Amino acid sequence: MREEMAQREAAELRRGHQRPRSPAGWGLLQLLWYLAFYKPVITESHLRRKTMEFIFIRFSAWQYAGCDKLWAGLVTTLCHRIRHHFGALPLSVYHVMGTRPRFASGFSQREWVLKRGTCLKLWGLLFVLAAGLSILLVALLVPGIKDHHALKVVGSAVTSLSGSSLVLGAFSVLKNLLVSEKQKIERLTNSERFTNQLGFMSKVRREVEVLVDFLAFMEIFERRRLRVVLEITSLDICYPEKVAGVLNAMNTLLSEANTPFIFILAVDPSVIVPCLEQTGCMKGLADNGYLYLNRTVTLPFSIPEMGARSRLRCLEAAVQTREDLMYRIITGNVERRRAKCQGAPAAPGRRQADAEAVRCIHEAFRCLHDGADPLARYLPTNGAHLRRIVNTIPITLRLLLHRAGAPGSPSPRAAAAWVVLADQWPCRLSWALQCLEDAWQSQPAPDLGARSLWSIFQENVGELSALRQPLRNVLSLDGDPELFQTFLACDFPFTAGDARAFLGVTVNLDHSIRHKMGLLRGLDRLQ
Repeated sequence: MREEMAQREAAELRRGHQRPRSPAGWGLLQLLWYLAFYKPVITESHLRRKTMEFIFIRFSAWQYAGCDKLWAGLVTTLCHRIRHHFGALPLSVYHVMGTRPRFASGFSQREWVLKRGTCLKLWGLLFVLAAGLSILLVALLVPGIKDHHALKVVGSAVTSLSGSSLVLGAFSVLKNLLVSEKQKIERLTNSERFTNQLGFMSKVRREVEVLVDFLAFMEIFERRRLRVVLEITSLDICYPEKVAGVLNAMNTLLSEANTPFIFILAVDPSVIVPCLEQTGCMKGLADNGYLYLNRTVTLPFSIPEMGARSRLRCLEAAVQTREDLMYRIITGNVERRRAKCQGAPAAPGRRQADAEAVRCIHEAFRCLHDGADPLARYLPTNGAHLRRIVNTIPITLRLLLHRAGAPGSPSPRAAAAWVVLADQWPCRLSWALQCLEDAWQSQPAPDLGARSLWSIFQENVGELSALRQPLRNVLSLDGDPELFQTFLACDFPFTAGDARAFLGVTVNLDHSIRHKMGLLRGLDRLQ
């Protein structure tokens, strides 16, 4: 993501676009001036900007597992990191004098509009303050007028009233400077009267809306799009109620259109799904945890099993955490620095690989858009599932190109069909893959790779029917069974060899389903 950010900025500068601004040094004074006296306007040119900055926030749920409200820890971490990134002073001034951006009327390219009302009020206060001071000084210093008590009272009153307005504004900024949004939310959630009211999540969300508006203001000031990326980890080692609270907080933050948040949820579904189904506060919403996760996650990425090389890398990383072996890290850093000084060339063929990946992605999407292609009629009608398929196809193709190189690698159309198959029938596909894996392990026949995946499924469908009770939640994820048969038997007759080639790059299929099936199948055979 950082590489993409740098490449976009360099490309925009080559096109002659304005350089992004930073709220530091002279830019901080400029930002405070805009906050006080200008209203931001969202123009067409701003919407066309390609430059983007990612603000990365890591949230480990385990650190907040002991508190009563884990979701409050997520929101306070978000507020604290945004405040730390931009500084306390700009955010405090925005609380008092900032204006929410509005869309431009027509095709105007002006991104800043003067706050005439604010300027008139400020000049009026300064004028009244100067007049009051003048009257007070005249009443105190000019001979012959010193004895007029009424003039002194008028001058003092005018000076006090006008000066108090300015002092109140400065006090509000100072108050927001000292009391952060994190402290406000903590104070709000600690109130028993507050937590007993209905809709308390919406009240906390209103505190977050100020941050969202501030980010929209900073987008226009910095001349680039801003996205806050929250990485949520260790959620699968918390209590079920805490898990549900964090997911509720995520949905609350993402409920508004054009929200600047991106959540990376790193969890084990086999642990999270039972948590959602067991917690009392999710009854009626998450009776089926898999369906709830499908509605929440828009880009699933299920990590496949590690190969031999990955296992070796993990082993090396684990060894490097030992203090008695830390010298290997120092040695590796010295070698990398030496290679950098010698000017080691970049990896060859990267541009050609990117161009080939783009070509394959376009070809796959052409198949999806082609009404004459059989693949088009298997696309889901649900918008969330469509987004999952569109998001997953490029990743699958890039992984295929990275691993392939051997002749006869799957075509982009076949890869797109496999992604649709995994999205529409995850249970039946997982069952066929598990049966295929068991067949490879028990009796690896030489002609097994040429057998069709549909024939393997047909042979073992009776066993799946016997296990339908423990797998009822997973079975409910599947689409039309007749379409599944038409898909595998007629339109896309994948073989066992194709399945084995695709399995290592299948990121939109929850592999914990297959592992659960393998365990149930083994127990059933013991009986």
